Amino acid sequence: MEKNSVVKVGGSIEKALKGEYQIDVASVLKEAWEYTKKSRASINLGLLFSLGLGMIASLFVSSFLGGIEAAAKDPQSFMMINIVVTLIIWPFLAGVEMMGIFHAIGIKTDFKLTFAFLKRGSWVAVCALLTSLIVSLGVNLFVFPGLYLAVALSLAIPLVVEKRMSPLKAIKLCILATRFQWFKIFSLYLILITVLILAMLPLALFIETGASIIAVVLFFFCLTYLAPMFYNVKGILYREIFGMQMLKVDGHSLPTDDVFSA
Repeated sequence: MEKNSVVKVGGSIEKALKGEYQIDVASVLKEAWEYTKKSRASINLGLLFSLGLGMIASLFVSSFLGGIEAAAKDPQSFMMINIVVTLIIWPFLAGVEMMGIFHAIGIKTDFKLTFAFLKRGSWVAVCALLTSLIVSLGVNLFVFPGLYLAVALSLAIPLVVEKRMSPLKAIKLCILATRFQWFKIFSLYLILITVLILAMLPLALFIETGASIIAVVLFFFCLTYLAPMFYNVKGILYREIFGMQMLKVDGHSLPTDDVFSA
């Protein structure tokens, strides 16, 4: 029997802070696509659950604010709904984020992983609120600061979960580490957004015709690939920038206990 040992996969915090990592846009997309083709059900199911939970929460909160239409017209009510929904769904979305990371280190995932990190849920929710607030402030100051921060902070949640950091420490680390390869990270997200826009074109072209149903079906079919692709890209970025510890047990690679005790 092999002796158990802990090995590091990908980058590290120390290297990330020095910019000692490389992001190859084409390679990341190719690798993420391979993961997406092999397994996308777990991420899609996790997203569907989170989306459904968010819709229920929105309807419930808006019922106390005069209904969803009235709440949408009132900025304060709308902000309150967003805060509540963020607090509720992000502890589950953290599981979806981790699915992409697990794929990037060769571990299969299933829908149950959506619920695996609820013990860390309060920190995740606080981090999600803080990043949302910071990005919103950047957008209000000027569009580019908000865009810059949205890209820079896109990996903060996994740091709170996998590295067990506080929200403020994760936010600070993301800003310091991603600045070295920000344009490449942005390029990856931009490519995915462009594909999403292209997938939406049939909706805009055929929305008032008899082909609208086909366009809707085609769009949602594309989403079943694009959504997992997005999280797999993020998983690869996290692996390459911050790395992850793996426990070698009898020749098999497993996440360290720290991840699941989060």
